[in-house]
Amino acid sequence: MDISTKIRLAVAYRGITETELARRLSMSPQAFGQRLKTGKFSSADLDRIAAALGAKYECYYEFEDGQKI
Repeated sequence: MDISTKIRLAVAYRGITETELARRLSMSPQAFGQRLKTGKFSSADLDRIAAALGAKYECYYEFEDGQKI
């Protein structure tokens, strides 16, 4: 599942629209829609999206000894 699909599912789960999420991110709906289309989000972007959704986003590699990178 790509990141854009995950964001859309999270938006639906939260019960808001993509337009509302764009507003919470101080972005125009058009700019946010373009970002969803390309799927190009930095780690900082994903953290901001999670905060705007009242969620936590975790993306890391976890090794058998518990180390997370």
